[in-house]
Amino acid sequence: MRTDDADLTKAKANVADTLVSRPDVAGLVGLWSYNGPAILNAVTDANKLGQVQIICFDEDDQTLQGVKDGHIFGTVVQQPFGFTYDAVRRMVLFLRGDASQAPENARLTFPTQVVKRNNVEQYWAELNRLRGR
Repeated sequence: MRTDDADLTKAKANVADTLVSRPDVAGLVGLWSYNGPAILNAVTDANKLGQVQIICFDEDDQTLQGVKDGHIFGTVVQQPFGFTYDAVRRMVLFLRGDASQAPENARLTFPTQVVKRNNVEQYWAELNRLRGR
């Protein structure tokens, strides 16, 4: 595991270094939205597409394109529009005196979604709709 201090250049350099120091690496995981593109670019530069499985988090457009192209196995996405909408809806009700939607333990779990090649186009179309694109 390597850290990058939220620096895209360092993230890509970490992947490039890993691909050189561990030429037998079979998979890479990116934990932040910018990691997917950084990993994909480094793997592409090293001519290792198809040799190294890539799994990411979040819905960066380059990541989604990588999934669509089959270069990224999948990405786990949150539902920021869904949980933001739900949170605001519940807060409005609460502020109006209706506490019926307030969770008993003050927490709600909003499910994540796995986006792979078989559902990336549908997911991306909906995401773009929500983004107003």
